[in-house]
Amino acid sequence: MSAPPRQLRPGQRARIRVWDRSTGAVRTVFESSDRLYEAPNWTPDGRLLVNGDGKLWLLPAHGSVPPVEIPAYGLPDVNNDHVLAPDGATVFASANDWHIWEVALTGGEARRVTVDDGGMHFLHGISPDGRRLGYVRLDPEGDNWWASATIHTVGVDGQGDVAVTTDPGPADGCEWTPDGEWIVFNTEQFSNGHAQLARVRPDGTELEQLTFDERVNWFPHVAPTGDVAVYLSYPPGTTGHPADRPVELRLVSVDAWQEPATLVALDGGQGTINVPSWAPDGSAFAFVDYPLDNALSVGVPAAEAG
Repeated sequence: MSAPPRQLRPGQRARIRVWDRSTGAVRTVFESSDRLYEAPNWTPDGRLLVNGDGKLWLLPAHGSVPPVEIPAYGLPDVNNDHVLAPDGATVFASANDWHIWEVALTGGEARRVTVDDGGMHFLHGISPDGRRLGYVRLDPEGDNWWASATIHTVGVDGQGDVAVTTDPGPADGCEWTPDGEWIVFNTEQFSNGHAQLARVRPDGTELEQLTFDERVNWFPHVAPTGDVAVYLSYPPGTTGHPADRPVELRLVSVDAWQEPATLVALDGGQGTINVPSWAPDGSAFAFVDYPLDNALSVGVPAAEAG
């Protein structure tokens, strides 16, 4: 059931981009027509961590320097679910063997975190104290991967697995708020095939729906400052979180989740903003878009899009 790494379509580019919170400007850090990069994390020392061709790569967030592969030994091909430890020294990543692995950001021998328990493990968050990982557990039935998709947490040592949600879902994109009080995620629990954002206490109590609009909303990321969040928004009727769709990145106050502002309209979806992508000081966030050479208006601030 393993999936090969995603590849660019003919005439398509992967652009790693940064939105600046103080100005609203979007700049391209790096673009490639050869390798499909996905899912930026932002390191404490000002670099971006992405995946591409099943590997992990680092590049500076300030300019167009090609990504450099992290030499991770024994690490199976990874997908676009990876997070940095709070100290920035190690990265945890979901691999295409459906387990979570850990490797030093400088490279070295990889360590498998999760145990063989019959499920598939898709990482999305790490607790602020660096002790627990938040992941989506899939328990497929035949070819139906999403027969059951629930939010779990597990210790970074692979022990103490806890089911945070028990509804079969689907649910995805789970990560802690900076104060550690909530886990935010997207779920179809409230809307039967229509993903909306929600939050829940790490012990599974106080489940609360946050968005209620007609769009299909995924991957909420609360800024390190704790006051705002960015998320990926698909057009109404979208199923799952596909690639290569006209999507929006939306910014919202954590005190007013039903009053979003559209920041960027782009071609993307899968791979754009799957993982925590805020700068450590909350001044910017990174994302990836995937324009085709014949696209007329791609990856521009929403106010400039026709």
